[in-house]
Order: sequence, then C-alpha cells, then structure tokens
Amino acid sequence: MSLLKLFSGPSPEKLEQKGDALFKAGLWGRAKQEYERALHKLEKQTGQENDHQQQLAAKILKTREALAQAHRQTAVDLMDGGYLDDAKDMLALAIEVTADEPFRQELEQDLKALEAQQKQKPDAASPDPFYGLADDDDEPPPASSEDEYFFALLSTLPDEVQDAYLEYGEDFKIGYIALNNGDFQTAAKSLSRSMEQNPEPESYIPLELAAAYLNLGRSAEAQNLLGNFLEHHPEALPAYQLLCEIYWEQKNFHQADVLLESIPQEFAESLAIVLLKGETLFQAGNFEATGDYYHGVIDTYGWDDTVARELAKACEAQGEPDRARDIYKEIMDRCTSCHSRVDPVVKHKYAELCFGAGITGTDILEMYLSLAREIPGNEAHYFDRISRIYTDQGNASEADRFRAFSARAQAEQEE
Repeated sequence: MSLLKLFSGPSPEKLEQKGDALFKAGLWGRAKQEYERALHKLEKQTGQENDHQQQLAAKILKTREALAQAHRQTAVDLMDGGYLDDAKDMLALAIEVTADEPFRQELEQDLKALEAQQKQKPDAASPDPFYGLADDDDEPPPASSEDEYFFALLSTLPDEVQDAYLEYGEDFKIGYIALNNGDFQTAAKSLSRSMEQNPEPESYIPLELAAAYLNLGRSAEAQNLLGNFLEHHPEALPAYQLLCEIYWEQKNFHQADVLLESIPQEFAESLAIVLLKGETLFQAGNFEATGDYYHGVIDTYGWDDTVARELAKACEAQGEPDRARDIYKEIMDRCTSCHSRVDPVVKHKYAELCFGAGITGTDILEMYLSLAREIPGNEAHYFDRISRIYTDQGNASEADRFRAFSARAQAEQEE
C-alpha cells in the first residue's frame, strides 16, 4: 500500500457517515466540515460531477441553513441580554452562511432593526466583544444524542472495528465516550468491566483501555496490554503509537526503533508510521535529522500538511523560526486556496512566530481576534497580544481596552 494512498485518510463515504451522525446530534458546524471534506475528496477522485456529489452538496446546504438558524437564535439571546454588538455580529454571520433568499431578507430586516436600536441606545453594546461567540462545535453533545455521538466517534474506524465496538455493550460505550471526552478514570473503570464481559483474545478493548491507563500514568499496565494486543492485531497502527509514547517517556528510543521496524511491510510506509519514525527522532533530540527526514518524505511523496507541520516543529526546535513561519504560512495558504478550514493550532503557531519577529500588522491582529474565539481558555494570552499590537500602532484606547479584557480573562481562568 503506497504512502500516497494512506495519506488520503477516511473515504468520502466514511466522512459522510460522520457528517450524518454529527448533524443528528445538532453539531451543525462540524457536520458541514465533514460533508465538505467528503465532497472535496470525491471531486478529486472522480474529476467530474455525479449524483453523489450533488447529494453531498445538498447536505452541505442543509447544514448551512441549520447553522444560520442557530446563529439567528444566538443573536436573539444576545439581544435579550443587551449584548447588541455581539448580536449584530451573529446576524451578519447568519446572513453570510444562508443561501435561502427569503430567510436572508428576514435576517437583513432583523439587522436593520438592531442597528436602529443601537442608535437609540448607543451605550447598550456589550463590553465584551467575544461573549456568546464560542463555536457551537466546542459544546459537549446533548445527553439525548449519546448514541449519535458514539456512532460519530466510530464512523471513521474500519468497518470490522466498528462492528466489534457496537457489540461490546453499554459499559464499552460509556468508557469509549469518556475516553474521548478526557474522563480517563471513568473510561478505565468502564472499559475494564467491558473487557471482563468480552474476554476474547481478539478483542479491541485492550487497545482503548491501554489508552486510558496511559493517560492516568499507569504506563506499565498499558505496555502489558499493548504487547498482548499486538500479538493478535499486528496491523493495529494506534497500538504502535501508544507503545512509542511509552518508550519515549522511558527515553528508550532504541526500543521504539525496533518496534517500528517490526511493523508488517504493507503498513511500513503509512502516514502514521512515517510520523512515528519522525517523532522518535524528535523525542531523542535529533532535530536536524528530524528535519532532513521530513524533507525527504515531502521530496519523495509530495506535499502533505501533517508532515509539513512536523517539519515546521523541527525547524523551530533547531532555532530556525523564519523557516518554520514560512511553512505554517504555506499550510494556511493551501487551506485557503481549497476553501478548507485552517487549523487554529497552525494559526496560533504562525501568529506567535510573527509576533516574535516583530511582524504585527492588521492581519496578525485580526488573527489573534479569531484565535480568541477558536481556542477557548487562551483568551487572556491573545487579548494581551492584541493590546501590545495596538500599543505598537499608537492606539492607546484600544490597547487599554484589550489589556482589561486580558486581565479579566486571566482572573476568570484562575477562579
């Protein structure tokens, strides 16, 4: 199996299934992203329009309208709370998202009424330009959608793994959801019970239980589970990932190399293994060798965003921030050119490298504003950066305003 084939990731059908499950769970934004990824892959595969592409386009349109309706409801809630500036932003976003002309006209009327209200009460605007604007995708799934959420988590797994996971029972479902939500204590308890109920040697449960143990610092138990698991599933690439993490923690880089060399030949050039080999070099502190390795991968197989991010990380570690910044910029440009979402982590890396180099134009300021919405919990840092940029621009009033936002966000985080 070629590396290029494995770079492609989940099939359009798998992505569409995940989008369907997310749509049922009311996670419109994430559903839209999965449908768009599916459509993009399908277009690359076929090269011409077909019925499946039209079906996906219709689903994207449906999620856009659901998202627009949600934005409108958020705007109503914000107006009720007196946050008129934020409500205005949400209405503008709903107008941008919707393709339904009658609904767009309703939204435009709502916006005009809101602007008139603002003129009458200019002091009623929200003091916090980010209140209520958190991405709905960051909300945990509603309790009533637990089954849909479970299916969404499973939908990108291989069919035989999905089938097995669906047969393991309620304890497994509880443990698997808890694992994916970061509740590792609950995950370990529930998955342990599930493994007792499903003692078959070929079970996949030890893989998930090992992940929970590793996150709880129980590395020895995780290592034992994974060693036994790989005897029955030598093709299970996630198990190699977890074992490598254990060896990295132990500083046993030679053992990690031995493990990666033992992988069946048909998987040896997969993206997952390429990244594990590169990360082993990185964890060992061989940054120059890491950079050379990832350069070789890109030269041989072509551009891949994931490999490029690892190359940028190696450049940073080598003390070459300018090279790293250029790589992050190329990743963002490629995402923009194909109309896909830019990963906030890439935006964060790029913005921080620009700030460190004294590049603080309006585009970087707007990037930090966007990041304050996209990465909850880091608002204090981004508001501080914005304040400093306004100071550099000589805008003292905005600098003071965002300095106050930063202080308030920091206080709330400490509470």
